[in-house]
Amino acid sequence: MRKTIFGCIALSIILLSACSSPKKVKTDNASASKGAQEQTSQTKTNDKMTQVLLKTTFGDIVIALYNDTPQHKANFEKLVNEKFYDGVLFHRIIKGFMIQGGDPDSKTAKPGQHLGSGDVGYTIPAEFVPAHIHKRGAVAAARMGDNVNPQKASSGCQFYIVDGTVYDNDKLNMISMRTGKTFTPEQIQTYTTDGGAPFLDGDYTVFGEVVRGMPVVDKIAAQPKDGADRPTEDIKIISATILP
Repeated sequence: MRKTIFGCIALSIILLSACSSPKKVKTDNASASKGAQEQTSQTKTNDKMTQVLLKTTFGDIVIALYNDTPQHKANFEKLVNEKFYDGVLFHRIIKGFMIQGGDPDSKTAKPGQHLGSGDVGYTIPAEFVPAHIHKRGAVAAARMGDNVNPQKASSGCQFYIVDGTVYDNDKLNMISMRTGKTFTPEQIQTYTTDGGAPFLDGDYTVFGEVVRGMPVVDKIAAQPKDGADRPTEDIKIISATILP
């Protein structure tokens, strides 16, 4: 069964078209200003975290793995060291949302072949950390849907990088009303300036972030694709290596 990012753009449209009385997100100017001043990066010290270089056919992307999602971090490091990601495709792209890769079946996929079902035979328990949100550049694990995976366990290999969309306060209010999610002033500042995919927070484990190469992510996300969101020309991870 295909590993997905639940609802994708369709869910986003549903969330942003709800018309009931929305729950208000606290966005007063004083709080937002204070939040902006006090905001700290999810990556507190990049030099103390494992960094992984993804060399792709469109350029290099460097991601940092969070220390407080240890099972996801250890698994990603293991797969990188085993050269698992060398040769896999970014098989699913949605501009303004995300790029997804890690399906082992993509290494030998024929043009037009439906991808997204490949795995490594195991899942990883969810590791939700409230501070790790789906901001632009976030790296998170794909997973099976809630109907077969109510514990929200992550795929053992498939991941996505958030390309993201900038949200205004009204749209964040609608997401909050529709899902019950709440956003801190710092998170509101992030989503209304840099952007991201806030409707996924708390449902998919975010275990890292891009620290270099977001223009490459943007370029990949903007490529032509077919009806299944697979790029019409293969976009490959040539190699993945842990940086010293």
